[in-house]
Amino acid sequence: MVAHPETEPKTLSWKVGGMDCAGCAAKIRGAVERMPGVDNVQLSVMSETLTLSLDEVQTSREAIEQRVSGLGYTTAALASPPARRPGHDHHDHDHGGCSGHDHDHAHDHSGHDHGSHAHVAKSHDHGHGLPGHVHEATPEGMSWYQTGKGRLVIGTGALLAAAWAAKFLWPAVGHWAFVAACLIGVAPVARRAFAAARAGIPFTIEMLMTIAAIGALFIGAAEEAALVVFLFAVGEVLEGVAADRARASIRALGDLVPKTAVIEENGTTRQVDAASLRIGQIVLVRPGDRIPADGEIVDGTSGIDESPITGESVPKTKGLGDQAYAGSVNREAALRLRVEKAPEDNTIARIIRLVEEAEAARAPTERFIDRFSRWYMPAVVGLAVLVALVPPLLFGAEWSVWIYRALALLLIGCPCALVISVPASIAAALSAGARQGLLMKGGVVLETAATTGLVAFDKTGTLTQGTPRVTDIVALGHDEGAVLAFAAAVEAGSAHPLAEAVLERARTNGISFAPASEAAALAGQGVTGKVDGRLVFVGAPRHAASRAPFGEKAQAAAEALESDGKTVAAVVVDGALAGLIALRDEPREDAATAVAELKAMGIRSVMLTGDNARTGAAIAGALGMEHKAELMPDDKVSAIREFAGRSTVMMVGDGINDAPALAAAGIGIAMGSGTDVALETADGAVLKSRVRDVAALIRLARAAMGNIRANITVALGLKAVFLVTSVLGYTGLWVAILADTGATVIVTANALRLLRFDAGKTG
Repeated sequence: MVAHPETEPKTLSWKVGGMDCAGCAAKIRGAVERMPGVDNVQLSVMSETLTLSLDEVQTSREAIEQRVSGLGYTTAALASPPARRPGHDHHDHDHGGCSGHDHDHAHDHSGHDHGSHAHVAKSHDHGHGLPGHVHEATPEGMSWYQTGKGRLVIGTGALLAAAWAAKFLWPAVGHWAFVAACLIGVAPVARRAFAAARAGIPFTIEMLMTIAAIGALFIGAAEEAALVVFLFAVGEVLEGVAADRARASIRALGDLVPKTAVIEENGTTRQVDAASLRIGQIVLVRPGDRIPADGEIVDGTSGIDESPITGESVPKTKGLGDQAYAGSVNREAALRLRVEKAPEDNTIARIIRLVEEAEAARAPTERFIDRFSRWYMPAVVGLAVLVALVPPLLFGAEWSVWIYRALALLLIGCPCALVISVPASIAAALSAGARQGLLMKGGVVLETAATTGLVAFDKTGTLTQGTPRVTDIVALGHDEGAVLAFAAAVEAGSAHPLAEAVLERARTNGISFAPASEAAALAGQGVTGKVDGRLVFVGAPRHAASRAPFGEKAQAAAEALESDGKTVAAVVVDGALAGLIALRDEPREDAATAVAELKAMGIRSVMLTGDNARTGAAIAGALGMEHKAELMPDDKVSAIREFAGRSTVMMVGDGINDAPALAAAGIGIAMGSGTDVALETADGAVLKSRVRDVAALIRLARAAMGNIRANITVALGLKAVFLVTSVLGYTGLWVAILADTGATVIVTANALRLLRFDAGKTG
């Protein structure tokens, strides 16, 4: 689009009420992107927003709003575009468009979102849910029967019941009562059908319904026509109620963050909207309150229940300097928290955004189904025309019989169940995963994860805790307590991870010590200082050997510890070896279990680490997995590519140095405790930072693919059976629409079974 010389295009956003499924998004996109001056149209079904670039010289904002409102939606301008991360485009994610149907089924029902799958169609797409597909938003707390579609079902049902009563009480007017019931019920459907046709999309379920109902009236099947219209309306509501459940878990995530927060300014407190919090503000969180923002604790110590975020049931005690996450619950004492992330970027918001973006990334199976549906529906319409014309014209068959069969064929021909079979399963799987702390950025990630043959793990921070701990204290010239006290005293002023590990162990053991005097760090060797007038050195054995003699016992102990992959620090006091302290970044508690679970699933595990070969071999051996050590970040990428030649590779990492390998793998998974770079580069994340969750994620992906295959089988199988029976005259109009609606409800209900899937269960 060329900008008008007098103005620059502006990025504008609207909240669109009633945009509840991919079909709705496709219709809006198709309607507005043809308008002059409109570019870069983006829609989010989950957040119900429309964002576009607009040259207001060519088209006004009001014209956009009128166009969207004309399609049956409500619009409210947003002050600024919703904050979003750059779209993730790993491998073949298809953000922003789809070829073919978005669902060939232009229902108008409350809450229906076809599994909340947020992909949108390009302007040339034809099919399900394009113009004419209006979904009415179901306000919170409102039951289905209080909505417009619910009232239409009740009204149509009442008309049908009245028509049956008239048939038995006044047979002469019974026929006309059915005609009236049919016309009243089909009127809104026909209105949407012709709106779609005017937009150049004739092949919608509304159009087929309208033709079938009116055609049935012309051949005298008024009773069946009225029943078909009623069943169609019931099907819409059933689909809507079922599909709306898929969104409930994501909505529930948003409700975890409190709506208000108490901030402290200049010694006073005031309550503000949590969405208005700014980085750097101090928030007061009282006992029992939910934490309103991600931030650092600056005052207080309390038990924090992080189960809404991590699933861990035991509250964690946190104090000064610790991180707290929005949505977790403060259980014990008042805390003051410095806000470190804006509301739109806190943990919960990030999860919701990742799920939204995931539901816009379409799986290969889904794209195939879309392409298949593009020619399938016109082919069925063509077949119906042949069924209506050929027997009467060539063989003298009765026109009314074959027109009736053709109309039944039209209703059977709608590929609703087929088109919804994949996105419904994907949306349910993504929602179930998000609730269990397993994030995947789209259907393509699900499909790839299900075929994983090898998982490559980074070591530090992924398989291990990421922080070294003291594992052994070998007393030689002094007892263990004294060795630890000497080491802690000289390490007291250091921020080195090994020093912190020594200090932590001293605190845990209740060892009292005073910081050493004249403490100094010797570059590349260790640290020295004076403790009670005695000169103490703590450093690597090879440097300690020049300061104190190592006996055979000491030498053997140091070598044994190092062969276990531990870092050894020697403690020398006044020229004599006092003892050895061994430290190691220990594997996470569940790492060995995770490797065993993956092996049971037929998946190899390999550890990739930049650490030395001895440490790598020791940790990998303890966990029962393969390993490659002393790797630079580019070496990890080379290793991933080497493995990828034999099977689909999943890479799991947490640091900035893992980002290239995460991007190079068939699927990259970030640990939830990892860096923002790792989370953004990866295709998914395990938010609880549990290694076992990697196996759980693959288990969920496999279950989703099995669910998708079952759905496609049901959808195609029922179509095949009823296409044949309709042509042969064994099934009529009402069975045809019941089969279509029934298949759609069956595949949706089957997909929703994934919402209850426990990915953590083995076997």
